[in-house]
Amino acid sequence: MSRHCAVVPVYDHGATVGRVVAELRRHALPVFLVDDGSGAECAAVLDALATEDTDVRVVRLARNSGKGCAVRAGLEAALAAGFTYALQIDADGQHALGDIPRFVALSLQRPQDVVCGCPQFDASVPRHRLYLRYLTHVMVWVNTLSLDVRDAMCGFRVYPLEQVLAVIREEGLGRRMDFDVDLLVRLHWRGVPLSWVPTRVTYPADGVSHFRLVRDNALITSMHTRLFFGMLWRAPRLLARRWRFAATGSQASA
Repeated sequence: MSRHCAVVPVYDHGATVGRVVAELRRHALPVFLVDDGSGAECAAVLDALATEDTDVRVVRLARNSGKGCAVRAGLEAALAAGFTYALQIDADGQHALGDIPRFVALSLQRPQDVVCGCPQFDASVPRHRLYLRYLTHVMVWVNTLSLDVRDAMCGFRVYPLEQVLAVIREEGLGRRMDFDVDLLVRLHWRGVPLSWVPTRVTYPADGVSHFRLVRDNALITSMHTRLFFGMLWRAPRLLARRWRFAATGSQASA
């Protein structure tokens, strides 16, 4: 039996996380809030949310370890609690919370798939972020030898827990902002099917972003380099799979 929950990595998003949790609970999703070393003010907000609702749980990391570590901790906690699927969503209010039912419904319809958000940006997106995102798209297409991965950076996804945690445990994935891309490429390498949901993404004027231009771009560049060399020895198998499914296609959209 499928059991869905939500995993929300949180680092000093006290002003926005309450609205995200309220929407997740409105759609009857139990919530795991992963406190990635937040300050006292945000930590108090998370504790209050958990006190008010027994289906909201806080997983607390002793120090700030990065988005990748926070997501993994939340996924592990969800699996240990008996859930089979987890919807990952950011705490900063960028994602279109009204699309939550579409993600869950597609996950139920295609239970083997990782359901991924395909962002539709409005005018609020910083132009430099958009350009850097496109560079990542190009590198992902190179490293998968395909155009199957429409967007590897969106943190709005539904994961089949056992399948995805097997990859996370076995691979040396990025621990910070490189995690989302790293994971999706490695899932694609393993032939895990991906489904796509177009979803609006907004950058709030007063939003809290923990993306560090120099540090995180250096991490992402290093990740792409590792993935490139990983792709080289996988290339014959990846190309054979691509040719095998060329007639029918292996990726799906909502």
